[in-house]
Amino acid sequence: MSRIILVTGASSGFGAMIARSLASGDDVVYAGMRHTADRNAQAVTDLAAYAQEHRVHARAIELDVSDQSSVDAAVERIIGEHGRVDVVVHNAGHMTLGPVEAFTVAQLADVYDTNVLSTQRVNRAVLPHMRRRRDGLLVWIGSSSARGGTPPWLGPYFAAKAAEDALAVSIAAEVSRFGIESSIVVPGSFTTGTNHYAHAGHPEDETTAKEYDELYASTMDDLLAKQASLSPEDADPGEVARQVAALVGLPKGQRPFRVYIDPAQDGAEEVFRIGDRIRRDFYRTLGYEELLHPAP
Repeated sequence: MSRIILVTGASSGFGAMIARSLASGDDVVYAGMRHTADRNAQAVTDLAAYAQEHRVHARAIELDVSDQSSVDAAVERIIGEHGRVDVVVHNAGHMTLGPVEAFTVAQLADVYDTNVLSTQRVNRAVLPHMRRRRDGLLVWIGSSSARGGTPPWLGPYFAAKAAEDALAVSIAAEVSRFGIESSIVVPGSFTTGTNHYAHAGHPEDETTAKEYDELYASTMDDLLAKQASLSPEDADPGEVARQVAALVGLPKGQRPFRVYIDPAQDGAEEVFRIGDRIRRDFYRTLGYEELLHPAP
């Protein structure tokens, strides 16, 4: 049976790649994005052209993850057209560049809103339907930055991705008895082929930022350049999309809890594996190992 799939933050970058990679066979992919009538109109046109060329079911849908009414409307439209949502890919996110102190509290709140609270809005819209059906899959696009060798100047983003990961881990156990499965995809620092760095937010407190510049000068550019040099020249961000498609295509109950795509090998996988092993052992000690897997 075909799957009905919703991908958030799908106007560009990983999201656009994931939406296209998932569009195969009879599956129906909704690429959630803001401003479909103006700023992202070209992304809507490009996706429609891709769908027509490859004869797949992929379409854009207006979805602003920062607005609960927009999220609700998008999910209700999909439910109205197909009666269900089988898979949600939590991809929407926003990066920052600059010293943490120079970001205002409101800016940090915005970063958390996009990277963390957005997933809660989508879950509150879609999980009631999945729970009633006793089936569904949540795919979270995380980041090696939540656990790996994290350089400075990206603090708000790193903190938000760590919060997203913690939320994903808790929700995985809480929805398992409803037959809902969860997987976390952990990309590394792909510095080309996406818009993460080009669209990164910068601190509003320019005075404080300049004081940091006086001591660190070119350190930020140097660190980011050296970080980029850790990745092989052929590192392909499209592999993230291919791995998501492969994950979704696996039978229920056979999907891994985490999938790693980290060409730079920044150490996150090693730390995550230890944390996940401790989590499994903890649940077994408490006698609730069944919460580690979706109910059949």
